[in-house]
Amino acid sequence: MSRMADSRLPASFMAPGTSSFADFLGVEAPDLLPSSRAVPAGAAGDLAPHGTTIVAATFAGGVVMAGDRRATMGNIIAQRDIEKVFPADEFSVVGIAGTAGLAVEMVRLFQTELEHYEKIEGTTLSMDGKANRLSALIRANLGLAMQGLAVVPLFAGYDLVAGQGRIFSYDVTGGRYEETAFHSVGSGSLFARGSLKKLYREDLDAEGTVTAVVQALYDAADDDSATGGPDLTRRIFPVVHVITADGGRRLPDAEVSVIADRMIASRMQRPDGPAAPLT
Repeated sequence: MSRMADSRLPASFMAPGTSSFADFLGVEAPDLLPSSRAVPAGAAGDLAPHGTTIVAATFAGGVVMAGDRRATMGNIIAQRDIEKVFPADEFSVVGIAGTAGLAVEMVRLFQTELEHYEKIEGTTLSMDGKANRLSALIRANLGLAMQGLAVVPLFAGYDLVAGQGRIFSYDVTGGRYEETAFHSVGSGSLFARGSLKKLYREDLDAEGTVTAVVQALYDAADDDSATGGPDLTRRIFPVVHVITADGGRRLPDAEVSVIADRMIASRMQRPDGPAAPLT
């Protein structure tokens, strides 16, 4: 009997309380939160691999998010096939830029946060609610961000109430900003956004939007050494997620490779990519 009693969860685990898993963890086991870990004084950013470019764009039926596969550590390629885009829940996705290890932990905590809320409340968070919860997790990491271990995600999903895809960007303090049409974060984001300014159109369908974001990642890799383009010899391609009213799905590499191969073949004739119309 005593052994059974000792194996039971503490009463606090069964008591009514907050629907935020992160808040609960902060009370019951704060040492498990990524933001609670101490690092030596001074800049620590060069000691850990960093994820780079993430791109998202909306279309009439939803939203697309894609990320390149390269992680860097200083001037070294730390990993060639890292995954930086993850489903947050059935109708949303999050892409990571910044310190890779902390970013992946934050994504896992965010996934648990959304699942915990749904179990406690019996319903899913609204799109704005999800964006706000992610903002709070980023804000909790501010101390580490000030030492160079920043995490700057990009969040997107399909809003079932509004009936459209939405994109949210953040800064290291947890500031949340809703973006229109498309956005990009990471070291190659300036080049990716510049590419999308010319390639994006409001009448693009899902396939056209996927092609546009893959083109944008290629343009980012063309000018930013920390961003990896499609690796044809190793057959490593961007991770691409499409979210619609039916839910989200990751495109198989076989589908992405067809788009990437077609794009690279056209770049053999025009290295700078497709030209946008002047009007």
